[in-house]
Amino acid sequence: MTTFAAAATPTTDEDWWRAAVVYQVYVRSFADGDGDGTGDLRGIRQRLPYLRDLGVDALWLTPFYRSPMVDGGYDVSDYRDVDPMFGTLADFDAMITDAHALGLRIIVDIVPNHTSSAHPWFAAALAAGPGSAERDRYLFRPGRGSDGQLPPNDWESIFGGSAWTRVPDGEWYLHLFDPAQPDLNWRHPEVRAEFEDILRFWLDRGVDGFRIDVAHGMIKEEGLPDVGHSSATGQRQVELLGKGRLPYFDQDEVHDIYRAWRPILDSYPGGRMAVAEAWAETPQRLARYIGPDELHQAFNFDFLDATWSADSFRKVIDTALGEATIVGAPTTWVLSNHDKQRHVTRYGDGPAGLRRARAAALLMLALPGCAYVYQGEELGLPEVLDLPDELRQDPAFLRTGESRDGCRVPLPWSGDQPPYGFGPDGCASSWLPAPATWAALSVAAQTGDPASTLELYRAALRLRAAHPALGGESELAWLDSEPGVLAFARAGGFVCAVNFGDAPAPVGRYGTPLLASEALIERDGDIFLPADAAAWFEARTAG
Repeated sequence: MTTFAAAATPTTDEDWWRAAVVYQVYVRSFADGDGDGTGDLRGIRQRLPYLRDLGVDALWLTPFYRSPMVDGGYDVSDYRDVDPMFGTLADFDAMITDAHALGLRIIVDIVPNHTSSAHPWFAAALAAGPGSAERDRYLFRPGRGSDGQLPPNDWESIFGGSAWTRVPDGEWYLHLFDPAQPDLNWRHPEVRAEFEDILRFWLDRGVDGFRIDVAHGMIKEEGLPDVGHSSATGQRQVELLGKGRLPYFDQDEVHDIYRAWRPILDSYPGGRMAVAEAWAETPQRLARYIGPDELHQAFNFDFLDATWSADSFRKVIDTALGEATIVGAPTTWVLSNHDKQRHVTRYGDGPAGLRRARAAALLMLALPGCAYVYQGEELGLPEVLDLPDELRQDPAFLRTGESRDGCRVPLPWSGDQPPYGFGPDGCASSWLPAPATWAALSVAAQTGDPASTLELYRAALRLRAAHPALGGESELAWLDSEPGVLAFARAGGFVCAVNFGDAPAPVGRYGTPLLASEALIERDGDIFLPADAAAWFEARTAG
């Protein structure tokens, strides 16, 4: 039996984030408050009671800043204002006031690796020309070849193709994503000062934390050396992400930035926090982003990438909890987000995929640490795989044929026809079309149905908040189990069991059932857990 000790004492107001359930709101697709077919801050404000009743602790909002929307708002032209598509600063202030009144905290996305090409700084850099102070805020370089006609190095964009674009005067600028997202030069003191001020701007407005986009990317290796292989050799550089070293990711110097940010966060009351979207080649390097002098959390993408098997999930959980013990900070568990195919579909789609997704939810919510829930997973939404090409808006689609639009389709709230109550009464459209099959998956259709995925999440989150063994960081101990079954106990009298096998497994010895993702089977004086299902138990006490 393997036991992982608790990483910390019970949470307080200052460290609320250690065991929180955070709900990711993809702002454009959550709720439309003004009827234009696009989600906005007013829509979020109107739906806050739903999130309170769901039982989450905080909301993470994707970017809502001024932007040309080339990459869904991750191309920011003004970090201190709200894009008119989403509302106004007054709308933001009203939303955060209401959220706090309901006991919900607000985490906002910050995008520091790059700006929009429409940002005033980049416009000034193009106008100023080579060698100027304005260009030094970005990464402009002369090209290679006899007349500079070749890119400065072999770096590739995450979205496909070269990471360099040439401007009319002959220089090239770096963009690790779309050409409309030029990378900033984070060795420039003006860049560092600007973002420290941006942090304070939103902290002053009451935000409780930041999700840092591409947190591993701001520093590039000196000299910008070649990677040494490219898609021309049969492997795209992005395939090395999280597996190997790249000269434009996870450089040691990036930690200096976060050591400067942490005192800013700590200077505000109420436990302001930051979570990194960071990829590193080893768990040890990822753990370096977390600590009392850097960031509070980093996403555990290995959990998201686990295959549907007991061995895969056991390995990921063991590794993550071991690292959490070393750094003294909790693991952040996540099954889906706005960049990944929804896990209902990853686990097989259809009824099988949904059964596995429901089981995975109970597994995730039973683990020690913090859980991130992507909007719509509480409804059991699958990936939308058949969006017409002409409606797709992900910039990666145009460069690689790969698209993240399928997990960004607006949520179904009510009604029998698209867009399922996404906007006010009479609103007949949404920026991406919802499938005709989603009527049964809407919030209204699932509410009150004890067999629905929504009610499963509501019940699980209520239990997580109420049970003394859950919602904290008490130790986890693996229990003996049938082949293909994972079972563990949490200190305080709780057991979770997940059946990854293809036949029902006996689980009665674990205790009194509290909640199950599928109906348990009573047979021969025992309780059996169906295949592709999970259950929570109140452990039996000795004697």
